[in-house]
This record gives sequence, C-alpha cells and structure tokens, in this order.
Amino acid sequence: MQFLCDVHISIKVAKRISKLGYKAEHINSILDKWHTKDKDIANYVDKHNLILITKDQDFRNSYLLNHSPKKLLKINLGNISNKEMLQIVENHLNQIELIEQSNSSFMIEINKTGIWVLTK
Repeated sequence: MQFLCDVHISIKVAKRISKLGYKAEHINSILDKWHTKDKDIANYVDKHNLILITKDQDFRNSYLLNHSPKKLLKINLGNISNKEMLQIVENHLNQIELIEQSNSSFMIEINKTGIWVLTK
C-alpha cells in the first residue's frame, strides 16, 4: 500500500506509516506543498495509485460526486493527539490492505468507534 497524507495530517503520520513498511509521502514534500489545490492532489494520488489520508470533508464530497480521488481514507477523529490517531490507523491497516486488494476504488472513514467502507 502507498499513501499520501494531506496537509492536515501530521508529517509524523507519514513517517510512522513508512516505518511500518508502507510507502507514505506528505503533501508538504511534493507538488506545491501546502498550497496544492485539492484537484491537483486528487489527480496526483490517482495517477500514482496512492491512498489519500485526509481530514478534509471536501475530498469526501469529491469522491461521492466525482469518484475522485479513487482511494480515500477519511479521518473523522476530531482533535486527538497524533499518537492516538496513529494507533487507530495502525489498528486498521490490515483491514485497509484487504479492502485495497479487492477494490480499485474505495472510501474508508475512520472514527473512534470503527470504520465505514464504501466501494465503487
């Protein structure tokens, strides 16, 4: 699995995911960094077959309306520490991997009680 973390996701998350053996980039190291437009981010992740990790509701709406980005991990955890968020994401990595293996397009929403999955 390969990920791109959006601007509101800590760089620490990308680094931790990389340490777990997955490829993970942060938007602040590619394209126009934190100035990159949502459309350009979606195009980039689709072109490179990445899963976008974001807290941004606009990407959820774009997935539902335009089917872009094709692979989305939407974080709905509110204001929690990076450590807490990382633990929750780590707890679901195996499930995310299974979803990606069997679907070319999906949106996964993670909240404190579990995950919700929509595939196309």
